[in-house]
Amino acid sequence: MVSLSDPAVQSYILYSAILALKVLVMAVLTGRVRYAKKVFANEEDAKASKGKVKLDDPDVERVRRAHLNDLENIPAFWILGALYLTTSPEAAWATLLFRVYAVSRIIHTIVYAVKPLPQPARGIAFMIPMIVKWYMGIAIVSNYISAL
Repeated sequence: MVSLSDPAVQSYILYSAILALKVLVMAVLTGRVRYAKKVFANEEDAKASKGKVKLDDPDVERVRRAHLNDLENIPAFWILGALYLTTSPEAAWATLLFRVYAVSRIIHTIVYAVKPLPQPARGIAFMIPMIVKWYMGIAIVSNYISAL
């Protein structure tokens, strides 16, 4: 079964924590862009910072979309990664999958919200983690369907 002393489990915990911190950083990044541009979603924030209420600033919305993309994709990694560990994967392979996923999500944020690059940079940075999730999902289903 799954044990905290298993290197694959330790790797999952490490990369899950990195991704959780990344999600938290996105909120800070959104606030940083709002304050730099003096555009806010709420009247009280705009008044306190001598800014204005604006809900459609392209720079703020780009960071918000990147944050939303994380919120749509990273929880699926947490679920699939945890379930994948129950299939007793080889530790080195599981670590590689978790690492590639985390690094690709970080690159996705950089090319989407920090230093936007033309396509296909964002598309590649999005698809690599998607492939990792699909791989883990198929491995989980294959492992447990054969047990039925």
